[in-house]
Amino acid sequence: MSFSDHSQMQIQNIAVFGLGKLGACIAAAFASRGFEVIGYDIDSRKTEAVKKRLAPIEEPHLQETIESAGSRLKATNEIEEAVAQSDASFFVPSTPSLPDGSFSNHFLIPAVESVAMSVHRRRKPRHLFVVNSTLTPSTSDQVLKPLLERILGGECGRDFGLSYNPEFIALGDVIKGLLRPDFVLIGESDALSGVLLEQAYKKLCTNSPAIERMSNINAELAKISLNCAVTMKISFVNQLSGVCAKIPGADPSVILRAIGKDRRIGLDYLKPGLGFGGPCFPRDNRLFQYVAQSVGVEAALSHATDRVNEDVNQRLLETVLALSSGDGTVGVLGLAYKPFTGVIDCSPGMWLCERLAASGRRILAHDYLAGANALPKLPSERVRVCDDPAEIIREGCQTLIITCPWPGYKELFNSKMKLLPAKDTAIVDPWRLLETVVPQFNGVRYITTLGSAAVSTSAELAAHV
Repeated sequence: MSFSDHSQMQIQNIAVFGLGKLGACIAAAFASRGFEVIGYDIDSRKTEAVKKRLAPIEEPHLQETIESAGSRLKATNEIEEAVAQSDASFFVPSTPSLPDGSFSNHFLIPAVESVAMSVHRRRKPRHLFVVNSTLTPSTSDQVLKPLLERILGGECGRDFGLSYNPEFIALGDVIKGLLRPDFVLIGESDALSGVLLEQAYKKLCTNSPAIERMSNINAELAKISLNCAVTMKISFVNQLSGVCAKIPGADPSVILRAIGKDRRIGLDYLKPGLGFGGPCFPRDNRLFQYVAQSVGVEAALSHATDRVNEDVNQRLLETVLALSSGDGTVGVLGLAYKPFTGVIDCSPGMWLCERLAASGRRILAHDYLAGANALPKLPSERVRVCDDPAEIIREGCQTLIITCPWPGYKELFNSKMKLLPAKDTAIVDPWRLLETVVPQFNGVRYITTLGSAAVSTSAELAAHV
């Protein structure tokens, strides 16, 4: 039967190759929604965990999703077993950045080759190859399609399908992002591949999202374009904050709250804070610059976005250095790039600790999940990572900086806990997490706008609460 003879076709049995931060969640989510899923990973610790119905990685709600999946979720270290039990193969390997900004296929190509050879040996018809990892645009058409046609001895779109299907998720909220996405992006080598994936996502998602189907090259560009647009919005906020810092009485929060009411702008990602980090935003922005350069176009907005992002980190450092003496202790609260994850890639907290240590400061740092990941990457002679954030308050640091807005930090500073910062302590809080709490303190200096000469005291804040 050819791939185009599809009247009875549907995706019901899925193999997920790669059980990392995204792959494990994809496998569990599909299985929890009624699909038969088998996960593959070269790391036997991950597959053994899944076999025992345990989450192989740390991610909120993953454990209960695995439990909900029950016997529909399996795992193996054998590619042949995974292929034998699947109609579609989802590939979620790491695609590391290369020095020029493009993404490496070092892990993807061997995985696709191995699965394709197994599909060929088993003479499996109508197999669908789905890549979820972010790709350098043109990879699907120029690399994967000819590779698969050579191994399978068939024509893409007729004898097998190829889809680029990136997920728009945030670490710490992956399960929700998979089950309730804003929209689903499906790249397709042919209409049938798109139909099959669209049917699968209508069953997976609980919120009836818009489903955008397009060619693989358009989907590859759409994925990085979306992240570029979000990072530009974040840098716009930080650009405005930098201007407000130099104008007495100017408040970026007030301005942003107003302009966000315009439907052309919106309030999402329009709040003061720090720069963007993590494993996706910085890399995708550089990837877009690489793609633009490769076709002779200057990605001026993406370059400017990066410059503003670097500037906000520098303004954070200068603010902290101005508030702390060389022999003083600085407390850094937050090492992950965002709450509810232990990922430290490009995080402001890690960047600040490294620069403060280089300046000779002593640093006490904390994070609710990222401490173990951060510890080996920080200079131990200058930075101590504490298990309990209260220890940092008791130490009497000259300056305290919230670099990741974990909700727990607001509770930490609640005066009802009788754990108060010392008088004259400077609290740097770009997220304004403590704005309603600080007025309870005595003599604390509170800084929300980086580089600003204006410093609010607890008494001044209390007068406005």
